[in-house]
Amino acid sequence: MKLRNYIFVTAAYWGFTLTDGALRMLVLLHFANLGYSPVQLAFLFLFYEFFGIVTNLIGGWIGSRMGLRVTLLGGLILQVAALGLLAQLNPAWPREWSVIYVMLMQSLSGIAKDLTKMSSKSVIKVLVPEDAKGTLFKWVAILTGSKNALKGVGFFIGGFLLHAAGYAGALWWMAGGLFVVWAGSWFVLPPDMGLTRKKVGFRQIFSKTREINILSGARFFLFGARDIWFVVGVPVFLEGTLKWSFSQVGAFMALWVIGYGIVQSSAPVFWRSHAPAGAAAAGTAFLLAGAAAAIPLSLTWGLSPSVGIIGGLALFGIVFALNSAVHSYLILDYTDGDKVALNVGFYYMANAGGRLVGCLLSGMLFEWAGLQGCLWGTFVFALIAALIALGLPRQIVHPGLLATARVKAGDGD
Repeated sequence: MKLRNYIFVTAAYWGFTLTDGALRMLVLLHFANLGYSPVQLAFLFLFYEFFGIVTNLIGGWIGSRMGLRVTLLGGLILQVAALGLLAQLNPAWPREWSVIYVMLMQSLSGIAKDLTKMSSKSVIKVLVPEDAKGTLFKWVAILTGSKNALKGVGFFIGGFLLHAAGYAGALWWMAGGLFVVWAGSWFVLPPDMGLTRKKVGFRQIFSKTREINILSGARFFLFGARDIWFVVGVPVFLEGTLKWSFSQVGAFMALWVIGYGIVQSSAPVFWRSHAPAGAAAAGTAFLLAGAAAAIPLSLTWGLSPSVGIIGGLALFGIVFALNSAVHSYLILDYTDGDKVALNVGFYYMANAGGRLVGCLLSGMLFEWAGLQGCLWGTFVFALIAALIALGLPRQIVHPGLLATARVKAGDGD
């Protein structure tokens, strides 16, 4: 039964992820084609990221009280609504109205994404026994890695549907497909999935262990580092400076995310199926900072932009995937089953916060200093993530033992 639920939750998450990736690429390419500036493009995604912060904070508490089935299904149907409403955008509206409307509809999509993500990843902790750390690492890596690979496929689908069906037509196709996923999930997922044995108070949203706080801080800067170049900088540079077509830009971004997802799914092989500790989070983050710095340095030294950017981002993607896989495992390892939705929600709130800042910086740095400005911003954020991760425990420790150790050291509540 546990494996069956894992399969159905993963399938629902996959369906959502395809539309999420397609929507991001569709919106970016459509409005870039209309002549929107890099900062205006960044603003289209700001509410998407901002409401992800709010959703993760509140969604974890809702999931702990009402069950993860409620939050998962809620995320899916909200995305269906967001896609349908985005299709109502009127090309005759003034640009300022269009930006505001898209930002508001993107806020629904941001809520949907983080409800779905928080629910899907929290379910794994509930399904896997406490002493099966290798299994937990493997299941988390598979779910997260496959999701990211499919998000890359979604980028490709978004570019294809924009070309084949137009802006509104593409959105209606995606809304219809995801509605089928929602209906199937409604019938197959058990009503008590993820319900906790005891109710938690609202104040417990902010009551976190030192390990979770440190990991969340590192996560903020890790995903900020990625989105500084990912949201606006590289796609607009490829299309505007290197004169790539929309299909080429979409294909490159799709292949990057697919490759990143494949590496992330394979992370247990890299660690030979042994569960990693905090040292792995810090070490891979330092490597990530080095990979980020290598790209603008290669351009300064005269390497071809196509070679330097494609090769550099490939290396960045490999290291980023390994670092992200370690993070996704550690947040579940550091938390007890009864608090998994709360803690995962808090952690992904930090994730969404980093993406929000990275999204805004992507447009601003690109407009002020070009692609190299974005890449140096990525280096700074990756380095900060590595320094924060140095505070994580060096060894794998059960959450209960962590609490006991703090009490003995005089650091208990």
